[in-house]
Amino acid sequence: MSPAAPLADDLLPMREACVQAAREAIAEKGLEKLSLRDVARRLGVSHQAPYKHFPSRDHLLAEVLQRCYEAFADALEARQRFDDPAADMESLGRAYIRYAVGNPLEYRLMFGNDWPEAAEYAEMYRAGLRAFDVLRAALRRLYGKGVPKAKVDADAMFVWSSIHGLVSILQVSCCDHLDLAAKVEAGLADHQLGMITHALRAASGASGAG
Repeated sequence: MSPAAPLADDLLPMREACVQAAREAIAEKGLEKLSLRDVARRLGVSHQAPYKHFPSRDHLLAEVLQRCYEAFADALEARQRFDDPAADMESLGRAYIRYAVGNPLEYRLMFGNDWPEAAEYAEMYRAGLRAFDVLRAALRRLYGKGVPKAKVDADAMFVWSSIHGLVSILQVSCCDHLDLAAKVEAGLADHQLGMITHALRAASGASGAG
């Protein structure tokens, strides 16, 4: 084994430590305060140490986002599956809501901020696309073969924005001040997903698909 091999093994934990420190920094101070210097300080290493793994703050942020999207896609794919495509779509919606409510920091990072813009973040882009493709696949199964990509994409944006809107409301306290009937607040997710399913069934019938 060449002398360089142990060095490569030693560097891997530092990369992981940088990602973890970045998540902690974001949780404590917000995304705007994230810096490689702060990450180094948290880890007790030189200011230059994180640069061996991440050329810039945006490279580190892209790594954090990539892992968030991968975990999100894993959660969507691990949902309870149903033979009925409509029931499976509702199960997908519930998996989305569970992840968002259970991982508020990660959810805000994915959908509350602009992505870093650079070609070298291809892995982050692929991870984000993978999560969206789970929704596309569920819609294609609901509509059947031959549905145009434009319809799938448009309806995927409808489903995503509808559930995202509900999650955004659930993550703030505004519902506490709307004098909602108790059964309405308790059944918000069920009602929202039921309305989405109703709309998709109507759209499927109107298009002659499924």
